[in-house]
Amino acid sequence: MSIQPHPPGGVFDGPRHLYAVRVYYEDTDLSGITYHANYLRWFERARSDVLRMLGIDQRAAIEAGGGAYAVADLSMRYLRPAKLDDDVVIETRCTQIRAASVRMVQRALRGDETLCEANFRVGFVAPDGRPCRQPPEWVAAFQSVLSEDDS
Repeated sequence: MSIQPHPPGGVFDGPRHLYAVRVYYEDTDLSGITYHANYLRWFERARSDVLRMLGIDQRAAIEAGGGAYAVADLSMRYLRPAKLDDDVVIETRCTQIRAASVRMVQRALRGDETLCEANFRVGFVAPDGRPCRQPPEWVAAFQSVLSEDDS
């Protein structure tokens, strides 16, 4: 039997979810600086990991016709560039839970430096694209990691 690596995954530190990424050549432009859209990819991976770790099975909900999360609102601020081979940690905090949405704050960190920060509102939508209530057990899962600081 051969050794099989596992995909990367994050950890919770209290209400903070931490997800590590490394800046690869494909993430950069010709100057070795991370292309701005790649922060969105990293943030999405981290949010997906938050759901997985909270026991929220989006795939099962989609396959059962129940709905899925979609980004409804987003604002980002770029502060410093991530560079080739940097180790970056994506920090995610859930800051508000409503019947059909969750607000999250995410930061890309290199050590103690904030490289990029984003505020997201992720809405739960039915297969027809209309907002609908999140399953109650999912709301409870988000409430377990609700962060009252940083919004």
